[in-house]
Amino acid sequence: MSWSVPLSQLELAEEDVEAVLAVLRSGWLTMGPNTERFEDALAEYLDVAHAIAVSSGSAALQLACLAAGLGPGDEAIVPSMTFVSTASAVLHAGATPVFCDVVGVHEPLLDVDGIERLLTPRTKAVVAVHLGGYAADLTSLRRLCDTNGLVLIEDVGQAIGARTNVPGRLAGTVGALGCFSFFSKTQLPTGEGGLVVTSDSALAARVRSLRSHGLTTSSWDRHRGHSDSYDVVDFGFNFRLDEARAALGLSRLERLARDIDGRRRVVRRYRELLAGTSGLELPWSDDDVESSSHFAFFVLLESGEARDRFRARLAARDVQTTWYPAVHEFTAFRSLAPPDGLPLTEAFAARHCALPLGPRLADDALQVVVEAVREALAG
Repeated sequence: MSWSVPLSQLELAEEDVEAVLAVLRSGWLTMGPNTERFEDALAEYLDVAHAIAVSSGSAALQLACLAAGLGPGDEAIVPSMTFVSTASAVLHAGATPVFCDVVGVHEPLLDVDGIERLLTPRTKAVVAVHLGGYAADLTSLRRLCDTNGLVLIEDVGQAIGARTNVPGRLAGTVGALGCFSFFSKTQLPTGEGGLVVTSDSALAARVRSLRSHGLTTSSWDRHRGHSDSYDVVDFGFNFRLDEARAALGLSRLERLARDIDGRRRVVRRYRELLAGTSGLELPWSDDDVESSSHFAFFVLLESGEARDRFRARLAARDVQTTWYPAVHEFTAFRSLAPPDGLPLTEAFAARHCALPLGPRLADDALQVVVEAVREALAG
């Protein structure tokens, strides 16, 4: 289907294309010099000691869980209002994800008070998700984890560049490990790709080893003559990032701040035009706009039925929307759902809808969306 206003639209600048072509002409396609430069640039941007590029955000989460020591018998507290990879990573490590409710439908982020009620002797980690580009309460989360000897892992798949309530720190840099995604809809899209960041040298060494089969040297090391052999010291994976995506990420990183500013501009305009619309609520507040990096723009309808009608009416106007199910309601995860459910998570999952958003969404396209929203609610 061809949408008049798609949910998101990937735009590649000429310098992006040239960066990838340069890799193809270089004769070196796997993890190498561009990957190293990409890691260095991201470490500088995020102000962290170690940045390790990997093949996807899901790979980043899995490696972070393993580096944190999660294994059989352990529990990690996670939100259900997230993409499935957050919980899957815990399971892949052999541990059990314990689903926690969110603060509320207007702040669908991990509830710190709820975490405290779920702590057991088996709890080893908390995975905080910065949903939609909005940072969770990292000041309280870090305090809770430090007090209870837990590892705090940040899932920053939707929130690179988001500011936290820890002064001077960006999302992903407050916990022991931060996990990023460069999927096509993110603020720094390379198609696929991810990143693990940490200031702990031992955790960084473990992630680096696990991402490439536990090898002691890389192909790039051997190509440059730094080594003529290797040992295998761990049971790892092929989670390497290729050079083309690293080069594309390097090119796009130069425009990341500008793109996030563009997303904030669009969200401010949406909030201005939709404020007070009958039958529609806006999560978070106007004051939160400047700290978020805005992966998505969510609106809340009165019920699940109202949301479904709303989406159908926007689709009839060729305006694309989406929504995100709660993980504990998926078939594969129902056995892990809390007996009493997660009422606030379930309410947000049922009622929310994401409208089109991008750093260069034109004002006339935004007006088309707003008019379609108003007509859908009036009908």
